[in-house]
Amino acid sequence: MKWFNNSRKIKNDMSKRYADFIKGEDIDGSLSLSGIYVSEENAITVSGVFACVRVIAEDIASLPLALYKRLPRGKEKAVEHPLYYLIHDSPNEEMTAFAFKEAMMTNLLLWGNAYAQIIRNKHGQVVSLHPLLSSRMSVVKDQNYERVYLYTNDKGETFTLKKDQVLHIGGIGFDGITGLSPISVAREAIGLAKATEVYGNKFFANGARPGGVLEHPGTLKDPSKVRESWEAVYKGAHNSHKIAVLEEGMKYHEIGLPQKDAQFLETRQFQLNEICRIFRVPPHLVGDLARSTFSNIEHQSIDYVVHTLRPWLVRLEQAFNLCLLNEYERKEYFTKFNVDGLLRGDFATRMNGYAIGRQNGWFSANDIRELEDMNPIPEDQGGDLYLVNGNMVSAKNAAQNGGDENNA
Repeated sequence: MKWFNNSRKIKNDMSKRYADFIKGEDIDGSLSLSGIYVSEENAITVSGVFACVRVIAEDIASLPLALYKRLPRGKEKAVEHPLYYLIHDSPNEEMTAFAFKEAMMTNLLLWGNAYAQIIRNKHGQVVSLHPLLSSRMSVVKDQNYERVYLYTNDKGETFTLKKDQVLHIGGIGFDGITGLSPISVAREAIGLAKATEVYGNKFFANGARPGGVLEHPGTLKDPSKVRESWEAVYKGAHNSHKIAVLEEGMKYHEIGLPQKDAQFLETRQFQLNEICRIFRVPPHLVGDLARSTFSNIEHQSIDYVVHTLRPWLVRLEQAFNLCLLNEYERKEYFTKFNVDGLLRGDFATRMNGYAIGRQNGWFSANDIRELEDMNPIPEDQGGDLYLVNGNMVSAKNAAQNGGDENNA
C-alpha cells in the first residue's frame, strides 16, 4: 500500500489548525470546571504541558536505538539487517530517526497513542515508517473481530489499515491496546492552569486593574454608549495610568478580587507542579528550581530516567519488536535503547567506577575509552588487556594451594 499522506498537504492542514488554537479560536475538546475548553491540541499552549512534553520527547528522541542480534553469550549490533538503518538513522526519505521518535513521543504523550504506517516490500520486509496523526486514527474491530485501523486524511477520506500495516504504541489504558489520553484524564488540572493564564492576560490587558462600575446619580438613556466610550479611552495596557475625567457626578468603583487575595502566583506555581506530576517530570527539568539543591538534583535526574523514561522506553522497544519483526526474527533479534549517556555521573564518580572495574578485571583500557567516547589504544600497547590485583586468585586455586601447603 502506498504512503497515502502527502507531506505538503499535512503541513498546510496542520498550519491552519495550529493557527486556530493559538489564536484561541479552537474550542475542540471538553469543557473543564474552570470554564476552559481543553483538548490535546490546545493543551500544549500551556507552558507547563509544552515543557513536560518537550523534555520527555527530546530526551527519548536523542537516545540511540539499535537492533541487536542475540549471541550464545551477549549480543551484537545487527547492522546488516535492513531494519537497523530504519530505526537507527532514517525511517523514511523525509525524516531523521530523531524527528521520527520525537513525533511519535509527542503524539503518545498528548493522545496516549502513537501510530506509524509500515511500508513493506513484496518479501514482507519493512522498508519505511511514516508517523500518523493520532487525532485522525480510530481503532475498531471488523466483522471477523480482527483489529483494524481507520485513518482519515486531510481531504476527509478514510483508509483502512490492517494490524500488520501499523506500528501502534499505546500508553496506560484499560484494554492493553489503546492508551488513555493524559490530557483528557487531567482535564481539570490543565484547565485551571489555562484559566490562570487567561486571567493574568486579561488583568494586564486592562492595565493591571480589576474591573469596575461607573455610577451615575441620574438615569442614563444609553448606558452602552457610556461604557464603550470609557473602554475606548481607558481600557488596555497602552491606556493605563491615564487621568479619568468623570462628568455629571459620575463615580468609579473598582470590583474584582485583588491578585494577592486570589493567590494568583501561588496557583500558577501549584498548577505547574501538578502538570509535572501528571507527566512524572522533576520540576527542575522545566525550569522550576525552588526545591532543587546541589545534593539532590543528580538523584532527581537519575530517578527521572528510571521511573519516567524507562517505562516509555520499554513500551517503544516491545512495540518495535512486536510490529516490525516477525515471529521467527523475534527469537534472534531485538531492539534496545542505549541510556548510558543519561545515567552518567559526574567526572569524579565515573573515574572511581572505572578504577574499580579496571582493577578487578572487567574493564580494559579500551572499554573505558569507548565509554568516554575516546579513540582506542592499539592492542600491542595493552589497550585490550584485562588486569587484576596480584593478591587476588580464584576460589578453586586458593583451595588447591591451601591443600598443598597443608600436605607439605
